[in-house]
Amino acid sequence: MVTKATTATDVIKVFIADPLSEDGIFPLREEKDLNLEIIVDTGNSQEELIEKIKDVDALIVRSATKVTREVIEAAKNLKLIGRAGVGVDNIDLQAATEHGIIVVNAPDGNTNSAAEHTIAMMTSLARHIPQAYLSLKNGKWDRKTYVGVELKNKTLGVIGLGRIGTEVAFRAKGQRMNIMAYDPFLTEERAKELGVTKATVDEICQQADFITVHTPLLPETKNLINKEKFALMKPGVRIINCARGGIINEDDLYDAIVEGKVAGAALDVFVEEPATDHKLLTLPQVIATPHLGASTVEAQESVAVDVSNDIIKYFKTGTVTNPVNMPSIPKELLAEVEPFFELAEKLGAFLSQVTIEPLKEINLFYAGEIANYDVRPLTANTLKGYLKKTHGENVNDVNARYLTERVGVKINENKTTTAKGFTNLITVEVITENETHSVAGTLLNGLGARIVKVENFVVDVIPEGHLLYIKNIDKPGAIGRVATKLAEKDVNIATMQVGRKQVGGAAVMILSIDNEVTPEDLVYVEQLENIDEVKAITL
Repeated sequence: MVTKATTATDVIKVFIADPLSEDGIFPLREEKDLNLEIIVDTGNSQEELIEKIKDVDALIVRSATKVTREVIEAAKNLKLIGRAGVGVDNIDLQAATEHGIIVVNAPDGNTNSAAEHTIAMMTSLARHIPQAYLSLKNGKWDRKTYVGVELKNKTLGVIGLGRIGTEVAFRAKGQRMNIMAYDPFLTEERAKELGVTKATVDEICQQADFITVHTPLLPETKNLINKEKFALMKPGVRIINCARGGIINEDDLYDAIVEGKVAGAALDVFVEEPATDHKLLTLPQVIATPHLGASTVEAQESVAVDVSNDIIKYFKTGTVTNPVNMPSIPKELLAEVEPFFELAEKLGAFLSQVTIEPLKEINLFYAGEIANYDVRPLTANTLKGYLKKTHGENVNDVNARYLTERVGVKINENKTTTAKGFTNLITVEVITENETHSVAGTLLNGLGARIVKVENFVVDVIPEGHLLYIKNIDKPGAIGRVATKLAEKDVNIATMQVGRKQVGGAAVMILSIDNEVTPEDLVYVEQLENIDEVKAITL
């Protein structure tokens, strides 16, 4: 990601296409070592922007300006696009990557504002502040109706302990609340360091007085809080969502409030916005704001400052702090390592689906000819594959290492030119508090990618589609019983690979199947004699 630094005599044109505060672009105005020409020109149509951007070196936008492929292709000198905010939906990342343009954003700029808004919503919910205010404005002095509850000594469940969730936990501790937290990367060690109790989502639902969600919206988190979870909760629980609409099932939340299970909800986000006529807003127990989590003067200034500083850093050093796409790499390096990108990502994805506990350490072993090259892009792809289960499309080749290290995971790269029977071999090992898992893969000439080892069992598996990973005891009839059980569930086996180290000992089966299986089907197979564990994997 390093490029040649710009000299002081080079004129660097920075085009600001959306309104930013002067405080936000102050670092650019005050920069003395670079020859910056700052152009503030907002409100352009696509056609106007395409014409004006032709000789621009850096572009700063918020959410209004659409940086389309046409804009990017017109910008012959463009090297960096800065998004003064978090979301980059208005930027064609694929086109930027293809043209070697780095895109940066400001992921930390709104952390404080979002955390403060969450605490404000929770406090307002506990004390009925919006309802009491409206009552007073309507001429009523009603104290009895709006008797609230204290936060002190209550249990707050924080689901998602990233930047914002962690800040919410810190602030809630200041209110002398007891904090339970769930995050797929939260270890006991990290929980102790933060002063929170590590818990599962179900445990939080069963024990918490207040529950706040701070996860990204992914297939795994969509409707995470639903009628089944509400059924686990204590009567009188209060719900806060200042993260993403859809994490909490809105219909189920409505029913839980009407039925009296949930005492109230504070919502800053909805599945569909604007949500001015939402049925939840008809309930007196619900308070809401129109997606104001990051809407503070300080947050707007902070994201602009972060992007301005990244522009300065890039043109001085060729590096950036908050990249969101894959920058161009030397062609000679790309030619050698690019064929392994997909294999590396799938090795990471495989391990993410067999590992239950939060990751503490990941070891990558590069053996053979590939050890002679810069393997950092392969490590990034492996991490991306591992993180996609929890981060979805929010993780990419560039930010994967940052996201992994941010939660305290150690990343170790090892190289050797000896590959023991293979021209090249990539082995990935993950370590948790109680688990260690490993998988190895290679590229076979003319045959493509193969997984050749799983937990040191030798196999030959094409890493694609739906797989069943089965740990078993090597006893006669095990394979037949598995096939029979799957047939009873109408699951068709395409291929099967088995591996063992000694007769009658531990063994593995990896089945390629034509369709996904349900959790119930997995339990159905796992109950068979001599079957220890069954996991479904999709690559």
